[in-house]
Amino acid sequence: MSAFASAHAAALAVLGALTASPSCVAADGAALPVGEWNFRALLDGKPIGQHRFSVTAKTSAQGEERKVLSEASFAVKFLGITAYRYRHTATEQWRGECLTTLSSTTDDDGKSSSVRTEADGDALSVQAGSTVQLLKGCVMSFAYWNPAIQTQTRLLNAQTGKAESVQISRIGGGTVEVRGQPVAATQFRITGPAQPIDVWYSAQGDWIGLDSLVAGGRRLSYRLQ
Repeated sequence: MSAFASAHAAALAVLGALTASPSCVAADGAALPVGEWNFRALLDGKPIGQHRFSVTAKTSAQGEERKVLSEASFAVKFLGITAYRYRHTATEQWRGECLTTLSSTTDDDGKSSSVRTEADGDALSVQAGSTVQLLKGCVMSFAYWNPAIQTQTRLLNAQTGKAESVQISRIGGGTVEVRGQPVAATQFRITGPAQPIDVWYSAQGDWIGLDSLVAGGRRLSYRLQ
């Protein structure tokens, strides 16, 4: 997995160009977010692409369900020549806080991979290439859009199919630029992947940014546009 994929946890996810105003879950049990977003991806402050993201919801006999679509496209150029390309698409189905199915494909600078999951009794069957594993219990991916991620100790990487042990903690606050304006935000840090991932939420609980170091000590950032 590339450093770029690791930084956004194998691509999941990014919020922007809203066609609907998202609302996030809160401590008082408010609804999980639905809507469409677009994040601008930056490498050391310079644009390299976008990560588009949408969440839709419906109520079924089994309870509240969500469909999550994600599409990332990065191109890093040097002296006008594209030195690195990254493409990732994923479709996820959720029931409540639990992932039920996932289908993803990735082109990491010419190296292709895919992940498929499906429910198997009380477990999630995950196939990545020729490898199949069963993950017991409720499984979440790196779903930054869902603030319930903040309490997780295990997250499924949608690019590699690996269940990664993580520690997630609130480390402070600051401001994040959103559509050219500074917005007060709370910072959470995910440790466990190759590099820590800092995820930013607005005072209303909306995910508005992400930062992580990649190869060579460069900084990959997502900013809502």
